[in-house]
Amino acid sequence: MMRRYASKFINWHLGLRNLSFSMVGCEAESYYASRNSKCQGFFSGHLNGSMPKAFATYCAKLPEDPQSTNLASDMLIDSFGRMHTYLRISLTERCNLRCQYCMPAEGVELTRSPQLLSQDEIVHLANLFVSSGVDKIRLTGGEPTIRKDIEDICLQLSNLKGLKTLAMTTNGITLARKLPKLKECGLTSLNISLDTLVPAKFEFLTRRKGHERVMDSINAAIDCGYNPVKVNCVVMRGFNDDEICDFVELTHNKPINVRFIEFMPFDGNVWNVKKLVPYSEMLDRVGKQFPSLKRLQDHPADTAKNFRIDGHLGMVSFITSMTEHFCAGCNRLRLLADGNFKVCLFGPSEVSLRDPLREGAEEHELRAIIGAAVKRKKASHAGMFDIAKTANRPMIHIGG
Repeated sequence: MMRRYASKFINWHLGLRNLSFSMVGCEAESYYASRNSKCQGFFSGHLNGSMPKAFATYCAKLPEDPQSTNLASDMLIDSFGRMHTYLRISLTERCNLRCQYCMPAEGVELTRSPQLLSQDEIVHLANLFVSSGVDKIRLTGGEPTIRKDIEDICLQLSNLKGLKTLAMTTNGITLARKLPKLKECGLTSLNISLDTLVPAKFEFLTRRKGHERVMDSINAAIDCGYNPVKVNCVVMRGFNDDEICDFVELTHNKPINVRFIEFMPFDGNVWNVKKLVPYSEMLDRVGKQFPSLKRLQDHPADTAKNFRIDGHLGMVSFITSMTEHFCAGCNRLRLLADGNFKVCLFGPSEVSLRDPLREGAEEHELRAIIGAAVKRKKASHAGMFDIAKTANRPMIHIGG
Protein backbone atom coordinates (compact mmCIF):
# COMPACT_ATOMS: atom_id res chain seq x y z
CA MET A 1 0.00 0.00 0.00
CA MET A 2 2.72 2.49 1.00
CA ARG A 3 4.75 1.57 -2.10
CA ARG A 4 1.76 2.48 -4.26
CA TYR A 5 1.36 5.82 -2.49
CA ALA A 6 5.09 6.52 -2.76
CA SER A 7 4.87 5.89 -6.49
CA LYS A 8 1.97 8.30 -6.73
CA PHE A 9 3.97 10.96 -4.90
CA ILE A 10 6.93 10.60 -7.26
CA ASN A 11 4.68 10.89 -10.31
CA TRP A 12 2.87 13.86 -8.79
CA HIS A 13 6.11 15.61 -7.87
CA LEU A 14 7.48 15.23 -11.39
CA GLY A 15 4.38 16.93 -12.72
CA LEU A 16 4.34 19.67 -10.12
CA ARG A 17 5.94 22.25 -12.36
CA ASN A 18 2.89 22.08 -14.61
CA LEU A 19 0.42 22.55 -11.77
CA SER A 20 -1.17 25.97 -11.62
CA PHE A 21 -2.33 26.61 -8.79
CA SER A 22 -35.65 18.17 -7.26
CA MET A 23 -34.52 12.91 -5.10
CA VAL A 24 -37.66 11.39 -3.37
CA GLY A 25 -39.07 8.21 -4.84
CA CYS A 26 -35.96 7.60 -6.94
CA GLU A 27 -34.89 4.01 -6.54
CA ALA A 28 -31.24 3.12 -6.21
CA GLU A 29 -29.95 1.87 -9.49
CA SER A 30 -26.68 0.73 -10.96
CA TYR A 31 -24.12 3.31 -12.00
CA TYR A 32 -24.34 2.52 -15.68
CA ALA A 33 -28.12 2.48 -15.72
CA SER A 34 -28.21 5.77 -13.84
CA ARG A 35 -26.09 7.61 -16.38
CA ASN A 36 -29.20 8.38 -18.41
CA SER A 37 -31.44 8.98 -15.40
CA LYS A 38 -33.31 12.26 -15.23
CA CYS A 39 -32.25 12.45 -11.60
CA GLN A 40 -28.62 12.95 -12.49
CA GLY A 41 -28.32 15.92 -14.82
CA PHE A 42 -24.64 15.05 -15.21
CA PHE A 43 -22.19 17.78 -16.11
CA SER A 44 -21.59 17.61 -19.84
CA GLY A 45 -17.86 18.14 -19.55
CA HIS A 46 -17.97 21.41 -21.48
CA LEU A 47 -16.92 23.87 -18.83
CA ASN A 48 -17.79 26.88 -20.96
CA GLY A 49 -21.16 25.49 -21.97
CA SER A 50 -24.44 26.39 -20.39
CA MET A 51 -25.86 24.13 -17.73
CA PRO A 52 -29.37 22.85 -18.34
CA LYS A 53 -31.98 24.66 -16.29
CA ALA A 54 -33.22 21.32 -15.00
CA PHE A 55 -29.95 20.82 -13.16
CA ALA A 56 -31.95 18.62 -10.80
CA THR A 57 -29.83 17.56 -7.92
CA TYR A 58 -32.99 15.91 -6.66
CA CYS A 59 -36.16 14.50 -8.16
CA ALA A 60 -37.96 15.70 -5.06
CA LYS A 61 -39.64 18.99 -4.38
CA LEU A 62 -39.66 20.71 -1.05
CA PRO A 63 -42.90 20.51 0.91
CA GLU A 64 -45.47 22.88 -0.57
CA ASP A 65 -46.37 24.05 2.92
CA PRO A 66 -43.15 24.11 4.98
CA GLN A 67 -44.95 25.05 8.18
CA SER A 68 -47.16 21.98 7.95
CA THR A 69 -44.13 19.72 8.43
CA ASN A 70 -41.86 21.94 10.51
CA LEU A 71 -42.38 24.42 13.30
CA ALA A 72 -39.83 26.79 11.82
CA SER A 73 -40.80 30.39 12.34
CA ASP A 74 -41.14 32.82 9.46
CA MET A 75 -37.65 34.01 10.37
CA LEU A 76 -36.19 30.88 8.76
CA ILE A 77 -38.24 30.85 5.54
CA ASP A 78 -36.94 32.78 2.53
CA SER A 79 -38.90 34.35 -0.30
CA PHE A 80 -38.67 31.09 -2.28
CA GLY A 81 -40.25 29.00 0.47
CA ARG A 82 -37.03 27.30 1.57
CA MET A 83 -36.88 26.42 5.27
CA HIS A 84 -33.50 26.90 6.90
CA THR A 85 -33.09 24.35 9.68
CA TYR A 86 -29.30 23.93 9.53
CA LEU A 87 -26.91 26.45 11.11
CA ARG A 88 -23.14 26.32 10.62
CA ILE A 89 -21.24 28.14 13.36
CA SER A 90 -17.59 29.05 12.91
CA LEU A 91 -15.95 29.03 16.34
CA THR A 92 -12.61 30.51 15.36
CA GLU A 93 -10.62 31.89 12.43
CA ARG A 94 -7.44 30.23 13.69
CA CYS A 95 -6.17 26.94 12.34
CA ASN A 96 -3.22 24.63 12.95
CA LEU A 97 -2.89 23.92 9.21
CA ARG A 98 -2.39 26.26 6.23
CA CYS A 99 -4.30 24.49 3.44
CA GLN A 100 -3.70 26.13 0.09
CA TYR A 101 -7.34 26.13 -1.01
CA CYS A 102 -8.40 27.72 2.29
CA MET A 103 -5.72 30.28 3.12
CA PRO A 104 -3.59 32.52 0.86
CA ALA A 105 0.15 31.87 0.92
CA GLU A 106 0.75 35.21 2.65
CA GLY A 107 -1.76 34.32 5.37
CA VAL A 108 -4.79 36.33 6.41
CA GLU A 109 -5.45 39.09 8.89
CA LEU A 110 -7.29 37.55 11.82
CA THR A 111 -10.07 39.28 13.70
CA ARG A 112 -8.96 40.53 17.12
CA SER A 113 -10.23 38.38 19.99
CA PRO A 114 -12.54 41.03 21.52
CA GLN A 115 -14.42 41.14 18.21
CA LEU A 116 -15.03 37.39 18.15
CA LEU A 117 -18.12 35.84 19.68
CA SER A 118 -17.72 34.63 23.25
CA GLN A 119 -19.02 31.27 24.40
CA ASP A 120 -22.07 32.91 25.96
CA GLU A 121 -22.80 34.86 22.78
CA ILE A 122 -22.50 31.73 20.64
CA VAL A 123 -24.93 29.83 22.85
CA HIS A 124 -27.30 32.82 23.06
CA LEU A 125 -27.52 33.17 19.28
CA ALA A 126 -27.67 29.41 18.73
CA ASN A 127 -30.60 29.18 21.12
CA LEU A 128 -32.37 31.92 19.17
CA PHE A 129 -32.05 29.88 15.97
CA VAL A 130 -32.96 26.55 17.59
CA SER A 131 -36.03 28.00 19.31
CA SER A 132 -37.11 29.22 15.87
CA GLY A 133 -36.79 25.82 14.19
CA VAL A 134 -33.14 25.04 13.50
CA ASP A 135 -32.56 21.38 14.42
CA LYS A 136 -28.97 20.86 13.20
CA ILE A 137 -25.84 22.80 14.12
CA ARG A 138 -22.39 22.19 12.65
CA LEU A 139 -19.29 23.62 14.33
CA THR A 140 -16.56 24.76 11.95
CA GLY A 141 -13.55 27.05 11.82
CA GLY A 142 -10.70 27.66 11.27
CA GLU A 143 -10.16 24.56 13.34
CA PRO A 144 -12.87 24.28 16.01
CA THR A 145 -10.93 21.87 18.23
CA ILE A 146 -8.26 24.49 19.03
CA ARG A 147 -10.79 26.49 21.07
CA LYS A 148 -10.05 25.79 24.72
CA ASP A 149 -13.76 25.84 25.58
CA ILE A 150 -14.85 23.49 22.79
CA GLU A 151 -16.17 20.86 25.21
CA ASP A 152 -18.20 23.42 27.14
CA ILE A 153 -19.63 24.82 23.91
CA CYS A 154 -20.65 21.33 22.77
CA LEU A 155 -22.25 20.55 26.11
CA GLN A 156 -24.32 23.74 26.15
CA LEU A 157 -25.39 23.46 22.52
CA SER A 158 -26.31 19.78 22.80
CA ASN A 159 -28.67 20.66 25.65
CA LEU A 160 -30.67 23.17 23.58
CA LYS A 161 -34.27 22.03 23.39
CA GLY A 162 -35.18 21.07 19.83
CA LEU A 163 -31.64 20.42 18.57
CA LYS A 164 -31.38 16.97 16.98
CA THR A 165 -27.85 16.97 15.54
CA LEU A 166 -24.63 18.58 16.75
CA ALA A 167 -21.93 18.02 14.13
CA MET A 168 -18.37 19.21 13.64
CA THR A 169 -16.03 19.61 10.67
CA THR A 170 -12.39 19.26 11.73
CA ASN A 171 -8.96 18.69 10.20
CA GLY A 172 -8.37 15.92 12.73
CA ILE A 173 -4.96 17.11 13.93
CA THR A 174 -5.92 17.28 17.62
CA LEU A 175 -9.20 15.40 17.46
CA ALA A 176 -8.22 11.89 18.61
CA ARG A 177 -7.36 12.83 22.19
CA LYS A 178 -10.37 15.14 22.57
CA LEU A 179 -12.97 12.93 20.95
CA PRO A 180 -14.12 10.83 23.94
CA LYS A 181 -14.90 13.98 25.91
CA LEU A 182 -16.54 15.66 22.91
CA LYS A 183 -18.82 12.69 22.42
CA GLU A 184 -19.66 12.75 26.11
CA CYS A 185 -20.58 16.43 25.69
CA GLY A 186 -23.09 15.65 22.96
CA LEU A 187 -21.21 15.73 19.64
CA THR A 188 -23.25 13.42 17.40
CA SER A 189 -21.66 13.65 13.94
CA LEU A 190 -18.18 14.15 12.48
CA ASN A 191 -16.64 15.29 9.20
CA ILE A 192 -12.85 15.00 8.98
CA SER A 193 -10.99 16.75 6.18
CA LEU A 194 -8.32 14.75 4.35
CA ASP A 195 -7.26 15.51 0.78
CA THR A 196 -4.51 12.98 0.22
CA LEU A 197 -3.37 9.57 1.43
CA VAL A 198 0.27 10.46 0.70
CA PRO A 199 2.05 12.08 3.69
CA ALA A 200 4.44 14.14 1.53
CA LYS A 201 1.55 15.57 -0.49
CA PHE A 202 -0.32 16.30 2.73
CA GLU A 203 2.62 18.36 3.96
CA PHE A 204 2.81 20.23 0.65
CA LEU A 205 -0.92 21.06 0.60
CA THR A 206 -1.29 21.99 4.27
CA ARG A 207 2.20 23.48 4.73
CA ARG A 208 2.38 21.41 7.93
CA LYS A 209 3.05 17.83 9.05
CA GLY A 210 0.29 15.72 10.56
CA HIS A 211 -1.01 13.14 8.09
CA GLU A 212 -0.64 10.27 10.56
CA ARG A 213 -2.54 12.19 13.23
CA VAL A 214 -5.48 12.73 10.87
CA MET A 215 -5.57 9.00 10.06
CA ASP A 216 -5.46 8.26 13.80
CA SER A 217 -8.43 10.58 14.32
CA ILE A 218 -10.46 8.83 11.63
CA ASN A 219 -9.83 5.49 13.32
CA ALA A 220 -10.54 6.97 16.75
CA ALA A 221 -13.88 8.26 15.50
CA ILE A 222 -14.78 4.79 14.25
CA ASP A 223 -13.73 3.29 17.60
CA CYS A 224 -15.94 5.85 19.38
CA GLY A 225 -18.93 4.58 17.41
CA TYR A 226 -19.44 7.39 14.91
CA ASN A 227 -21.21 5.85 11.91
CA PRO A 228 -20.56 7.00 9.34
CA VAL A 229 -17.34 8.92 9.80
CA LYS A 230 -17.44 11.42 6.96
CA VAL A 231 -14.14 12.16 5.22
CA ASN A 232 -14.14 15.34 3.12
CA CYS A 233 -11.76 15.37 0.16
CA VAL A 234 -11.38 18.44 -2.07
CA VAL A 235 -10.34 17.09 -5.48
CA MET A 236 -7.83 19.12 -7.50
CA ARG A 237 -6.53 18.15 -10.90
CA GLY A 238 -2.83 17.41 -10.96
CA PHE A 239 -2.66 17.07 -7.20
CA ASN A 240 -4.91 14.33 -5.83
CA ASP A 241 -7.27 13.31 -8.62
CA ASP A 242 -5.16 10.17 -9.11
CA GLU A 243 -6.14 9.09 -5.57
CA ILE A 244 -9.92 9.07 -6.04
CA CYS A 245 -10.24 5.29 -6.21
CA ASP A 246 -7.76 4.87 -3.35
CA PHE A 247 -10.07 6.97 -1.20
CA VAL A 248 -13.01 4.83 -2.28
CA GLU A 249 -11.14 1.79 -0.97
CA LEU A 250 -11.33 3.32 2.52
CA THR A 251 -15.05 2.54 2.48
CA HIS A 252 -14.54 -1.19 1.97
CA ASN A 253 -14.18 -2.46 5.52
CA LYS A 254 -14.91 0.66 7.58
CA PRO A 255 -18.03 2.82 8.11
CA ILE A 256 -16.47 5.74 6.24
CA ASN A 257 -18.40 8.05 3.95
CA VAL A 258 -15.86 9.56 1.56
CA ARG A 259 -17.18 12.84 0.19
CA PHE A 260 -15.48 14.17 -2.93
CA ILE A 261 -15.83 17.96 -3.17
CA GLU A 262 -15.40 20.00 -6.32
CA PHE A 263 -12.70 22.65 -5.97
CA MET A 264 -14.40 25.98 -5.20
CA PRO A 265 -13.18 29.59 -5.55
CA PHE A 266 -12.59 31.73 -2.47
CA ASP A 267 -10.55 34.83 -1.82
CA GLY A 268 -6.84 34.09 -2.08
CA ASN A 269 -6.96 30.41 -3.09
CA VAL A 270 -5.99 31.10 -6.73
CA TRP A 271 -8.91 29.10 -8.12
CA ASN A 272 -8.49 28.01 -11.71
CA VAL A 273 -11.01 26.05 -13.74
CA LYS A 274 -8.17 23.83 -14.94
CA LYS A 275 -7.83 22.51 -11.39
CA LEU A 276 -11.51 21.61 -11.23
CA VAL A 277 -12.35 17.92 -11.63
CA PRO A 278 -16.09 17.89 -12.38
CA TYR A 279 -18.50 15.48 -10.75
CA SER A 280 -19.17 13.68 -14.03
CA GLU A 281 -15.48 12.86 -14.43
CA MET A 282 -15.05 11.70 -10.83
CA LEU A 283 -18.17 9.54 -11.10
CA ASP A 284 -16.95 7.99 -14.33
CA ARG A 285 -13.61 7.04 -12.77
CA VAL A 286 -15.23 5.45 -9.74
CA GLY A 287 -17.88 3.68 -11.81
CA LYS A 288 -15.33 2.08 -14.10
CA GLN A 289 -13.34 0.62 -11.21
CA PHE A 290 -16.40 -0.21 -9.08
CA PRO A 291 -19.18 -1.28 -11.50
CA SER A 292 -21.64 -2.01 -8.68
CA LEU A 293 -21.74 1.67 -7.69
CA LYS A 294 -25.40 2.53 -7.01
CA ARG A 295 -27.11 5.87 -6.45
CA LEU A 296 -28.99 6.13 -3.18
CA GLN A 297 -32.09 8.12 -2.32
CA ASP A 298 -31.02 11.54 -1.09
CA HIS A 299 -32.85 13.90 1.24
CA PRO A 300 -34.20 16.97 -0.61
CA ALA A 301 -31.88 19.26 1.39
CA ASP A 302 -28.79 17.07 1.04
CA THR A 303 -25.69 18.74 -0.39
CA ALA A 304 -24.25 15.42 -1.52
CA LYS A 305 -25.11 12.86 -4.15
CA ASN A 306 -24.75 9.55 -2.30
CA PHE A 307 -23.70 6.15 -3.62
CA ARG A 308 -23.02 2.70 -2.28
CA ILE A 309 -20.83 -0.11 -3.63
CA ASP A 310 -21.77 -3.75 -3.19
CA GLY A 311 -19.74 -5.32 -0.40
CA HIS A 312 -18.54 -1.99 1.00
CA LEU A 313 -19.37 -1.03 4.56
CA GLY A 314 -19.13 2.69 3.88
CA MET A 315 -20.43 5.07 1.22
CA VAL A 316 -19.20 7.41 -1.51
CA SER A 317 -20.62 10.89 -2.05
CA PHE A 318 -20.03 13.84 -4.37
CA ILE A 319 -20.55 17.50 -3.52
CA THR A 320 -21.08 19.28 -6.81
CA SER A 321 -21.25 22.97 -5.89
CA MET A 322 -19.66 24.10 -9.15
CA THR A 323 -21.14 21.91 -11.88
CA GLU A 324 -24.54 20.92 -10.46
CA HIS A 325 -25.49 23.25 -7.65
CA PHE A 326 -28.13 22.27 -5.09
CA CYS A 327 -29.50 25.72 -4.28
CA ALA A 328 -33.13 24.69 -4.78
CA GLY A 329 -33.03 22.61 -1.60
CA CYS A 330 -30.65 24.79 0.41
CA ASN A 331 -31.49 24.86 4.13
CA ARG A 332 -28.18 26.23 5.43
CA LEU A 333 -27.25 29.45 7.21
CA ARG A 334 -23.87 30.55 8.58
CA LEU A 335 -22.79 32.36 11.73
CA LEU A 336 -19.18 33.48 11.43
CA ALA A 337 -16.68 33.67 14.26
CA ASP A 338 -16.88 37.48 14.29
CA GLY A 339 -20.65 37.36 14.66
CA ASN A 340 -21.53 38.13 11.06
CA PHE A 341 -24.49 36.27 9.60
CA LYS A 342 -24.24 34.88 6.08
CA VAL A 343 -27.10 33.25 4.15
CA CYS A 344 -25.05 31.90 1.23
CA LEU A 345 -21.54 30.49 1.17
CA PHE A 346 -20.76 32.15 -2.17
CA GLY A 347 -22.61 35.41 -1.58
CA PRO A 348 -20.64 38.42 -0.28
CA SER A 349 -23.59 39.77 1.72
CA GLU A 350 -23.23 39.67 5.52
CA VAL A 351 -24.96 41.31 8.47
CA SER A 352 -23.63 41.59 12.02
CA LEU A 353 -25.50 39.91 14.86
CA ARG A 354 -22.69 40.59 17.31
CA ASP A 355 -23.12 44.36 17.29
CA PRO A 356 -26.86 44.51 18.02
CA LEU A 357 -26.46 41.71 20.57
CA ARG A 358 -23.78 43.68 22.44
CA GLU A 359 -25.85 46.85 22.18
CA GLY A 360 -28.64 45.13 24.08
CA ALA A 361 -31.02 44.25 21.24
CA GLU A 362 -34.01 42.22 22.36
CA GLU A 363 -34.77 38.83 20.83
CA HIS A 364 -37.55 40.13 18.58
CA GLU A 365 -35.11 42.69 17.17
CA LEU A 366 -32.48 40.03 16.48
CA ARG A 367 -35.13 37.85 14.86
CA ALA A 368 -36.10 40.76 12.62
CA ILE A 369 -32.48 41.23 11.48
CA ILE A 370 -32.09 37.51 10.79
CA GLY A 371 -35.44 37.23 9.03
CA ALA A 372 -34.72 40.20 6.78
CA ALA A 373 -31.37 38.68 5.73
CA VAL A 374 -32.97 35.30 5.03
CA LYS A 375 -35.68 36.97 2.92
CA ARG A 376 -32.94 38.60 0.80
CA LYS A 377 -31.37 35.23 -0.05
CA LYS A 378 -31.23 34.66 -3.79
CA ALA A 379 -32.70 31.67 -5.60
CA SER A 380 -29.21 30.38 -6.42
CA HIS A 381 -25.60 31.42 -6.31
CA ALA A 382 -23.79 32.69 -9.39
CA GLY A 383 -21.96 30.46 -11.85
CA MET A 384 -18.45 29.35 -11.00
CA PHE A 385 -16.73 31.89 -13.24
CA ASP A 386 -18.74 34.75 -11.73
CA ILE A 387 -18.05 33.43 -8.21
CA ALA A 388 -14.34 33.46 -8.99
CA LYS A 389 -14.58 37.18 -9.85
CA THR A 390 -16.77 38.13 -6.88
CA ALA A 391 -15.14 39.56 -3.76
CA ASN A 392 -15.69 37.15 -0.87
CA ARG A 393 -13.80 36.29 2.28
CA PRO A 394 -11.15 33.56 2.48
CA MET A 395 -12.61 30.21 3.52
CA ILE A 396 -10.82 30.39 6.87
CA HIS A 397 -12.86 33.51 7.71
CA ILE A 398 -16.17 32.06 6.51
CA GLY A 399 -15.84 28.65 8.14
CA GLY A 400 -15.53 25.29 6.37
